[in-house]
This record gives sequence, C-alpha cells and structure tokens, in this order.
Amino acid sequence: MALMMMRYMPHALMILAQVFFTLLYFITEAAFNRGLNPYVYVTYRYLLAACILCPFAYFYEKTLRPKMTLMLFLEIFVLSLLGGSLTLNMYFSSLKYTSPTFVTSMINTVASITFVIAIVLRMEIVDVKTLRGLAKIAGTMVSLAGATTMSLYRGAAVKRLWRAPIHIHGTGGGVDHVVAHESWVKGSLLALASCICWSIWIILQASSIKRYPAKLSLTAWMSMVGGLQSAVFAAFVQRNVEDWLVGFGLNFWCIVYTTCFNLGNRLQWLDCDHSAVVQQEERPRVCDHVQPLLTVMVAILAYVVFGENLYAGSVIGGVLVILGLYLLRWGKDKDQEQQHISEGKDQHGSDEMDYCEKQSTAVSDPFAARDDNKAPETATIKPN
Repeated sequence: MALMMMRYMPHALMILAQVFFTLLYFITEAAFNRGLNPYVYVTYRYLLAACILCPFAYFYEKTLRPKMTLMLFLEIFVLSLLGGSLTLNMYFSSLKYTSPTFVTSMINTVASITFVIAIVLRMEIVDVKTLRGLAKIAGTMVSLAGATTMSLYRGAAVKRLWRAPIHIHGTGGGVDHVVAHESWVKGSLLALASCICWSIWIILQASSIKRYPAKLSLTAWMSMVGGLQSAVFAAFVQRNVEDWLVGFGLNFWCIVYTTCFNLGNRLQWLDCDHSAVVQQEERPRVCDHVQPLLTVMVAILAYVVFGENLYAGSVIGGVLVILGLYLLRWGKDKDQEQQHISEGKDQHGSDEMDYCEKQSTAVSDPFAARDDNKAPETATIKPN
C-alpha cells in the first residue's frame, strides 16, 4: 500500500495542482469582471512575488550568485520581458476578451511552438525517416491547426440544458461582458502572441541559467524587473488612479492567490535541466501528460458551474491541440528512449574497452597498478 502511494503520489499532486490552476482562471476572470485592470493585476503580482522572494534569495544564495554585470542585467531584462511582463499582459488581456476555456486550450500549443522555433534555430533535429520523427511533425501540425481553428472559428454556442448555479460576472458582466467577448479574434491573437513569447523564453533561459545558476535569485530578479516593466507600461495605458486601488476584496485576494501559487510553478520550471531545449526533457513526464487535464477541467467548470458559453470552435480546436500535444510528446519520449539505449550501448562498449586495456596493461607490466600496500590480483600473471 505504501509503495503504491509513493508511486502515484506525483500523479495525485499534479492533478491537485491542475485543480488549483483551474480555480485561478475563474478567480482572475471574476476579478476582471469586477473592475480589476489586467495590466495593474500583472504589475502587482510581479512586485508582490519580488517582495516574497528577495529576502530568501539574498540569504540562501549569497555564495551562489555570480557578479552582476551590465550584459547579465540586460539578459535578465530580456528574460523578464519575454517570460514575464509582455507574456502575462497579453495572456490575461486575452482572457478578458475570450474565455478561460480558450486560453487554457491555447497554452497547450507552447510545446509545438517551441519545437518549431528550435527547428528554425537548428537546435532540434528531426529524423523524418523514423516514426517518432513523423509523430513530432504531425503533432506540431495538428496542434497548430487546432490553435488556428480556435482563433478564426468561434462557431455556435453549445446549447445549455440547465441553469448554471454560480455566476462569476460582477459589475463588468451583462452587456459589457458580452461585448468584450465579441472581440474574439483580438483575444486570440493576444493569446497566440503570449504563447510565442513564452516559447522564446523557454529557449533563452536554458542558456541563461547556466550563466546564472542561482535559480531563486534569478526568479526574484525576473519578478522585480518584470514588475517594473509592467508598471511603466500600465502607467502609460491606464492613467486612472482609481484602477490602482484594489482594496481588500476579491481583487486583492486574487492577486495574492495567483502570486503565491505561480511562484511554485515558476521555480519548478527553473529547477529543471533545460540542456535539451524543447519542452524541458528532464522534467518528470507526468507534468506534460497531465497538463491538458487543466483544459478539460476548466471547460467543464466553465460550462456546468459558472455559466460560461462553450463554443464549437473552442471544442474542436481544443481537441486538436491536445491530440497534437500528445503526438509530439510521444515522439519526444521515443527520442529519449532511443537516446538512453544508445548511451547504454556506448557505455557498455567503453567498459569493455577499459577492461581490455587493463588486462593488456596487467600482462605487459604486472606491477603497473600496484600501490604501496597491496599488489593487484593481476600481478600474479607473468609475461612469456
């Protein structure tokens, strides 16, 4: 029983994490509908994360942090922009114009977009003569086709058979909410652009983390710089002072909840070995395989519980995106297995060669490996 619990504990924890992520989207959408500005939300979220992380990073990584240089700061600035302020501002702005089901479906395309960028940069090699190579290509094409379907085809709303028990729309609901959701293409482009920025961040931070191995400090730097970047942008776009006063109601707790929960997720990304660029190869595979569960749970809760409209385009496109993601992951898993087999053969051949060399050395010079206390067993072999 204990062994079974240990075996399935990672799966249970990942499913629980998806549940918390599901609630995150609905809490955030409810806060947006009650007047919380997306740009102000991203700014406060990053600045709060920086305040939480900086003390821990300062004391725990004193000896691990490299010296800050101008080039290193510029690198952190770009990482903060691509993986932080720019990505999240576009992502949560798209949530305001579309729906939680749409944005959670779109985020599954990050793996395919990262794969395409890596191929363009010649950081990924695909063997089209193998089934795993064809699976990666097919998965990427299917996933991107699903994203295109969701973006360009909204379709009819799925007929509701019962009245939703909970409505999260507040002062921003009603007619204004419906009008905002009519900007479907605008929200789609924002979501797609945020996924592209996130994919570029995945590739860039793989090399940055080698130059700045203090992962906690790097996260603190990106949170602080990303918050300042977002604050400057929000100050230009949103000049109404009242939008910056969130109070202590739903908007405040939305910022606190999403900040604390996403800190663990960001540190998990940086804690992975990104030496293989595309989709964190050394990350536990269960993470990638459970990720589409978020889309399914959000869609069910949105339709059944919270009264969100579910459109045919989102359903068709979401299924294609998830199918493409699994095809891509299958191909990459097979690549990993083939790589491990090749490494095992190379290691076995190397061990045999080392053994033969030792035997040859022992025959030609029986005392070559002798130390001061004990002669090796092969020293009893004498040359002819």
